Amino acid sequence: MFERLFKLTEHNTTIRTELVAGMTTFLTMSYIIFVNPDILSTTGMDRDAIFVATCIAAALGSAVMALVANWPIGMAPGMGLNAFFAFTVVAALGFTWQQALGAVFISGLIFVFLTVTGIRSWLIEGIPHSLRSAIATGIGLFLGIIALKNASIVVDNPATLVGLGSLKATGPLLAIFGFFVIAVLDALRVRGAILIGILAVTVLSWMTGVSEFRGIVSMPPSMAPTFLQLDIVGALHGGLIHVILVFVLVEVFDATGTLIGVAKRANLIQEGKPSRLGRALLADSTAIVAGSLMGTSSTTAYVESASGVQAGGRTGLTALVIAVLFLASLFISPLAGSVPTYATAPALLYVAGLMMRELTEVDWEDLTEAAPAALTALAMPFTYSIANGLAFGFISYVVLKLFTGKWRAIHPATLIVAVLFVIRFAFFAE
Repeated sequence: MFERLFKLTEHNTTIRTELVAGMTTFLTMSYIIFVNPDILSTTGMDRDAIFVATCIAAALGSAVMALVANWPIGMAPGMGLNAFFAFTVVAALGFTWQQALGAVFISGLIFVFLTVTGIRSWLIEGIPHSLRSAIATGIGLFLGIIALKNASIVVDNPATLVGLGSLKATGPLLAIFGFFVIAVLDALRVRGAILIGILAVTVLSWMTGVSEFRGIVSMPPSMAPTFLQLDIVGALHGGLIHVILVFVLVEVFDATGTLIGVAKRANLIQEGKPSRLGRALLADSTAIVAGSLMGTSSTTAYVESASGVQAGGRTGLTALVIAVLFLASLFISPLAGSVPTYATAPALLYVAGLMMRELTEVDWEDLTEAAPAALTALAMPFTYSIANGLAFGFISYVVLKLFTGKWRAIHPATLIVAVLFVIRFAFFAE
């Protein structure tokens, strides 16, 4: 059955490899089932209901990605988009969380329309080769800063913006240990190296008291307080139109960047060969609509999926494992919550380093290709946004090509995307 559904032999993988990859990705992204309720509950939404909605939305999105696209990419409510939902749309602009959910729902429908009509695929076709490589690199750098922050190796510094944390603290030392465990085992070609590293640090953190073992099983709470509570009519209020546009723009290019970057790392996108990118795009767009009905902010593809790809995940079976584990989290949330960020940070940092090899595919001799690629990669971690990195890349690409007389190299889709990003920064800044 698995062979028929996921074509394991064709992708040179096995059930065992896919299971390990799915568990690896889940562990690196499972923080969302606790962080998302923390952020969205500031709007007045019920925290327990958000927890259930987050798990179900992630499970549905990952299952659709598995069965429709057959790609090893996990889906869940996105970080950044949930903060925009809570702190900008509700807290700053004063809309209700029901109206905000309605805005997410409408943006999801627009997203589906752009995908089904082929407009989104056309936009993606316009992404220059150098920017595609830069996207993968930028996602690697983005994962890197997330990992270093989670490990408390990089900390906030008012004088220099970022600084070095205490390397004498137990948490950072465990993260460093985990990184070396993963790197050494992977170099020795030990299967499941990343998962072994995560589990080793988790057990050590329990033993040293950095984190605690919180148990295994608990019954899930009710989702009723947020289920189907969206206010679609209220979302069509004039003041929310620009919010919907921001949601669409960020959703389209944030998810697109992640899908291209992770799929490229898995060798699922090759020049001149057909891919299942179109199906993957449909999977992540429909997940947004489903998530809004459950009662959570926009669901998107997760960059942490790169950790599962590095562990050998190549098919939708990896994503299906992620979906099953998110459903199981409804009942084993204490166990999932027992895995500290110090344990998953080394995995993300290791994968981040490997993804930077994509820089070798950039044409560094042509500055009109190299400069936009560099801006794309650098802006993602430093603005903490994949979409912003894409914006910097597209805009600079068009400007440099135009003013150096190479305007014929600009794909119409690239020009349109650059203009849309300029409009977003000029009129719809978050």
